[in-house]
Amino acid sequence: MKHFPIFMALEGRRVVVSGGGDAAVAKLRLLMKTEARITVIAEGFADEIENWAHDGKLALIHRSQEPGDALCASLFYAANDDEAEDARVTRLAQADGALTNWVDNLGRSQFITPAIVDRDPVTVAIGTEGAAPVLARAIKADLEARLPRSLGVLARVGKGFRKAVEALPFGAKRRAFWSDYYFTAGPRAFDEAGEAGLPDTLNDLLTTHLHRDEQPGHVTFVGAGPGDPELLTVKARNALHEADVVIHDRLVPQAILELARREAVILDMGKIGFGPSTPQAEIDAAIVAHARDGAHVVRLKSGDATIFGRLDEEIEACTAAHVAFSVVPGITSASAAVAAIGQSLTRRGRNSSVRFVTGHDVKGYADQDWRALAEPGQVAAIYMGKRAARFLQGRLLMHGAEAATPVTLVENASRPEQRILESTLGTLPTDLDTARVDGPCLILLGLAPRKATETLATLTEEIAL
Repeated sequence: MKHFPIFMALEGRRVVVSGGGDAAVAKLRLLMKTEARITVIAEGFADEIENWAHDGKLALIHRSQEPGDALCASLFYAANDDEAEDARVTRLAQADGALTNWVDNLGRSQFITPAIVDRDPVTVAIGTEGAAPVLARAIKADLEARLPRSLGVLARVGKGFRKAVEALPFGAKRRAFWSDYYFTAGPRAFDEAGEAGLPDTLNDLLTTHLHRDEQPGHVTFVGAGPGDPELLTVKARNALHEADVVIHDRLVPQAILELARREAVILDMGKIGFGPSTPQAEIDAAIVAHARDGAHVVRLKSGDATIFGRLDEEIEACTAAHVAFSVVPGITSASAAVAAIGQSLTRRGRNSSVRFVTGHDVKGYADQDWRALAEPGQVAAIYMGKRAARFLQGRLLMHGAEAATPVTLVENASRPEQRILESTLGTLPTDLDTARVDGPCLILLGLAPRKATETLATLTEEIAL
């Protein structure tokens, strides 16, 4: 991020624009939405600018910019549509101590003006650091359509009521009040009686929430998926948005944790195979303790919480403590890994079942039905199998598996650093050592990556037919 987004208070502060043509007009339309004192400097002005000056919305200086014209200015815009003149006035403004923006010149600008969705006092700013203005405009158009015009009125009236709402405890109860106001009671009152109906609605709503019984805590077990935030379900995103406390494992990336509310308590209670780990009893106790305090707890687990996530133990802890819970499934890493190699976990004529197995459990290397896994055509997704690779190889070969059986390793499935390693059962441990696989890795037994050339040949053949 090269440009840090902020909202600058411009009430009563000076903003200077150099230029009197179309580029200046475009910037002034935006700046006049603020409460800044605007000065425009140019030898000549478009009729719109002259009219705004006549109406007292801004001041004009009828000449080229000179040293000192931007003194005490918070912001300065170079908008002359002339490269040499914009370069000159930018140097003068910077010498006067103003932050400068050179219209349509990202590299020479000290700040940029984003696309804005205006529902005053609610303002949404959209920036792409100049990389994709068309995308910013598309996002703006989408938000304009989604956000009702009444939103600004609701926010303005609600702002004056914030002091009264302090009668509610900070946290979940106060959020529930504002949620009811902005999304249910407020819009309904506005539709029925306009702005005049909002004060009574706020008072009635506050009375209701003050006398509402304390809501019990709740635990939501959420599958965070294999790592790509775009693979989160809508239900998982909603749970993160509503959470008071998020307890996550070590494989959940920061990009997903950032989707939680800013005020939420984020607790890292991870486990590392054969390494330092938070004891399960400590995790169970933390989940229960926060829920008993009335918090909405999200227990965020990588992949799908129902697959090798020790979910039953944590549910049993909630049940024993009489804490309500729900489960939000996620995309497991096996699904992401097999998608990455262009294959399917099942295929007619090859395998009518697929096994999800773990390389080790609490007792050490995990035993499986090796004879069944060793049969030709079988497919298995092996979790936590890196350290158990030689053990897995030995057991499978001992029970009749072919050394040439294809094996694919997918490291960091779905993430930007994803890596695919093609191997065989006979060379699996050696290939793992050579590749130095450090990240979370899923082993696909019985599957090889689909080659792009094979895919293209198949497509060509189908088209010809």
